[in-house]
Amino acid sequence: MEISDNDGTKENCFLPGTEDWALLPELVRGSEDIFVSKTANDSFYKTDLQMILQRKGEKELIVTGCATDFCVDATIKSAITRDYCITIVSDGHTTADRPMIPAKQVITYFNWLWSEMTATQGMINVEPCQAILET
Repeated sequence: MEISDNDGTKENCFLPGTEDWALLPELVRGSEDIFVSKTANDSFYKTDLQMILQRKGEKELIVTGCATDFCVDATIKSAITRDYCITIVSDGHTTADRPMIPAKQVITYFNWLWSEMTATQGMINVEPCQAILET
């Protein structure tokens, strides 16, 4: 499992080593988990994520995260251009209310958008967590 966390140094928030930057205690990390720190919305941008995935021979990604309309969306679109098979956990990403629309509507919209996107060589599935766990 690769874990990506946003380094908000550019915005002077979520600084590495601070409580704001720490992973939630409910997120269990295993000894083999790899932590990738990022500074932009796209988890692939100027990180080792692509190299790590290639080295491990990974072709499939399961995507969850925070900031549906920023980080999650940017990472999914970047992964599409890298020909990954992507499963997006429809109830595994979140965001905050935005000035024009509530968070629930943002999440619903992006689940629809991703399900309608045309993949490159890979494929895109948008499924609830329970359906993924049952496969």
